[in-house]
Formats: sequence, C-alpha cells, structure tokens
Amino acid sequence: MYDFAMRKIFFLFTTTSLSCVIFAAMKKLFIFLLFTMLGFAASAQCAMCTKTAMQLGEKPAEGLNSAILYLMIAPFAIVGYIAFRWYKNEKARDNTAF
Repeated sequence: MYDFAMRKIFFLFTTTSLSCVIFAAMKKLFIFLLFTMLGFAASAQCAMCTKTAMQLGEKPAEGLNSAILYLMIAPFAIVGYIAFRWYKNEKARDNTAF
C-alpha cells in the first residue's frame, strides 16, 4: 500500500506541473470544507443579532436568521462563479499545453 502511494505521488510530480498538483489538493480541501460546513446547522446570527432576536421572540428570530442566510447567497454565488471560471480556464490551459 505504501509503495503504491509513493509511486502515485512520484507519478504526479513527474507528469504534471507543481501548480496542477497544488490545484488538485486545494480542490479536495475545498470539497472537504464544503461538506463539513454543510453538516452544521445554519446559524447566521452575530452576537448583536442574537440578542435582538431573543427579544423579538421565536418566530421573528427564525425570520431574521433566514434573511441573513438569504443575503449570504449572492456573495457566495459570485465567488463560486469566479472559482468555476478560473477552474475552467486552468483546465483549458493544461489541455492546450500538451
């Protein structure tokens, strides 16, 4: 098992550029973090919002939390789009290099 893993790592470093290896590792890390974060309950309130929501009651607090999560969608969508375009450009550049 160890020998196979070492040969695989050696193959990666000899057949691809270092940036491709780093990009592959970053992609795996991103996927791991994404699924890790999705596993937690979505609680998007800061300390001040939590205190205000406690004073309002349960139903308005749920609405406030949902609104905060709704407002977070746009920045994450923009960053996701930029990351997707970057990934596609890097993939196209790697395919034309060979």
